[in-house]
Amino acid sequence: MTREVDADKRATLRRFAALGAATPLAAGGRARAAADGDDDSAARDAIRGYLATTPGAHFSKLRDDLSLATGETQHHLKRLESAGEVTSQKDGDYRRYFQAGRFSAFERRALGYLRRETPRGMILGLLRDPDASGADLARALDVSRPTISTYAGELADAGLLDTEDGYRIARPEAVITLVVRYADSFGADAVALADDAASYISYDG
Repeated sequence: MTREVDADKRATLRRFAALGAATPLAAGGRARAAADGDDDSAARDAIRGYLATTPGAHFSKLRDDLSLATGETQHHLKRLESAGEVTSQKDGDYRRYFQAGRFSAFERRALGYLRRETPRGMILGLLRDPDASGADLARALDVSRPTISTYAGELADAGLLDTEDGYRIARPEAVITLVVRYADSFGADAVALADDAASYISYDG
């Protein structure tokens, strides 16, 4: 069983390491790789590749998706942050990770909320229908109206939602660009919206 687990872990790391090796940040990583063991280098390439496709992932998701141990993940992320390749920010109970220098503060906040189920559903719902009400969103997401109100307040505080006259996504074209670019990492609803993206980019935010 241990051998199977190790094989699965190596396969996962190889898959994401291939993506990481192709990122612009990998050049600096390869320059330091001679001082690292092969496993260390592969793990950091895998983290680079993972964050290239799943920006805003929190620590536990990154660790679990890459089949890394907690200490191992902490070690590699610390090295990558120290090298200026990765940046992180606190998001409630989570710490989210991004490629350094890749996203604006607005984009990092948007990605963080897109990684949370109910806020993501609200954002996608409002991108599809900018006139959707809180009651519409609650019904579509099968959550309570107070839950929608609570998250609406959070999204407004984060600068992602205008609540002055109903609910409107702030900078909708910037948000939908993130949805389209990383749709596969957000799930089927985001993929469906991304497939029809052209019809959602015509209205003003």
